[in-house]
Amino acid sequence: MSDPVSDLPTRKPRRWPWVLVLVSLVAAGYWFWSANQGKSTSGFRRFGGPMSGASVPVKAAVVEQGKIDYILKAIGTVTAFNTVTVRSRVDGELLKLEFQDGQKVQKGDILARIDPRNYQIRLDQALGQQKQNEAQLKNAQKDLQRYQLLYKQNSIARQQVDAQEALVQQLIGARTSDQAAVDDARLQLEYTDIVAPISGRLGLRKVDEGNIVNASSTDGIVVITQTQPISVLFTLPQAQLPDVLAQLRGGNTLAVELYDRDDIRKLADGELMSLDNQIDVATGTVKMKARFANEDEARFPNHFLNVPLKVETRQALVLPTAAVQHGSIGSFVYVIDEQNKSRIQAISVGRVDGRRTEVLSGLSAGQKVKIISDE
Repeated sequence: MSDPVSDLPTRKPRRWPWVLVLVSLVAAGYWFWSANQGKSTSGFRRFGGPMSGASVPVKAAVVEQGKIDYILKAIGTVTAFNTVTVRSRVDGELLKLEFQDGQKVQKGDILARIDPRNYQIRLDQALGQQKQNEAQLKNAQKDLQRYQLLYKQNSIARQQVDAQEALVQQLIGARTSDQAAVDDARLQLEYTDIVAPISGRLGLRKVDEGNIVNASSTDGIVVITQTQPISVLFTLPQAQLPDVLAQLRGGNTLAVELYDRDDIRKLADGELMSLDNQIDVATGTVKMKARFANEDEARFPNHFLNVPLKVETRQALVLPTAAVQHGSIGSFVYVIDEQNKSRIQAISVGRVDGRRTEVLSGLSAGQKVKIISDE
């Protein structure tokens, strides 16, 4: 006889309640995570950043006729207008330096003194030789006068007169040589006082008192740089050269400005002096030189600065550069109509001088455009 219990079919455990519980837990976790995430990103809008909800300031500007500058920008190097390495022209002991490092000097100021005694002795010797030969010349000239008188009386031969004339000419030549020797000795003596050949500012001295200096030395005693005025060298591409040449050949003076390395603060105003006579084949650029008064002496040689060159100023239809946008259609602006509604208008632009942009087509004077500012 079979067991009635064993004959009953075996029941499988029910798993769906556990699945339901698991799904509920997942849903509750997701809700909790979403709620916290919403609190932590309360400053963000969907698909945006932290400032996506901020308002953007909008300004309006009027398209008008005005002046626009044609400016070419370059990076320039400040250079001294003149630079001189002061060297001794004679040999000797350096007795005294008459300047302080960094001092401003004028042309002709005494900078240093060299022991003059040797050169004074040479001058005295030259003067003595000159007097000796001068006395011989006077005596020879008197003898010549007597010989000529005796020759007229047929008392001496012509040969003796000719010999005396030759001696006089010889002594006249010696007198010229003596004068040259005296001038040279006096000049060498003057060279013992070393003077400033130009006006400018001194650098740091390269030799101290008591040292022996030589005329052959290339180091020199000190360097003078002329900083008033001062020059700036810069280069421009050869493609921009015709515009500059057209203005220079027309007799126009081109204004040049100096800005700091960040191109923010204006430092000085100057003018274009000259340009090189050939193009650098390695870079395809031409060198140009501008002049600045540098009255405050704030510009130093080898200082790198931004150099805008103003080539031309002309009348044109202009609008603020901030109003010009760029996209797939090219340059465009938002035009504001009579109903204060804006629409996109494609335009063609010309020169840009930083603050203003030239409009070639697409707008007319008096129209209003929208300026979108990030400020």
